[in-house]
Formats: sequence, structure tokens, C-alpha cells
Amino acid sequence: MKRTEEFIEPLLDTIDGAARRLGVGRSTIYELIKGKQLELVKLGRSTRIPVDSIVSLVERLRANT
Repeated sequence: MKRTEEFIEPLLDTIDGAARRLGVGRSTIYELIKGKQLELVKLGRSTRIPVDSIVSLVERLRANT
């Protein structure tokens, strides 16, 4: 019997993960955070970006083109 596991999309991403998703560098992610275009969440000592914040940014960018 083969064991299958359901993949669950994470709700939060790292700075590096967000940069990979958007195809930009870390410095661009920090600029977007500073400009309040991306939300930042602190979870203990970890810094994360909500995935829905990344998706919202892309939707806003698409709407403005």
C-alpha cells in the first residue's frame, strides 16, 4: 500500500522564498516591505511574509498595467 501525503501550501514565506516567487532580489523585497507594499510578520525570531500579501501585490501590479 502506497502512502500519500496531501501537500498544504504554506501561509507564510521567507524573505528568500518571496524573492524567488516574485523573481526579484532580497533587496527588492526589503524595499517593498519598507514601502508597505508587502506585509511583514514576526513569528518568534523569524521574519515571514504572508503568501496572500505576495499574491495581492501581483494583483495590484497587474491592475496598474
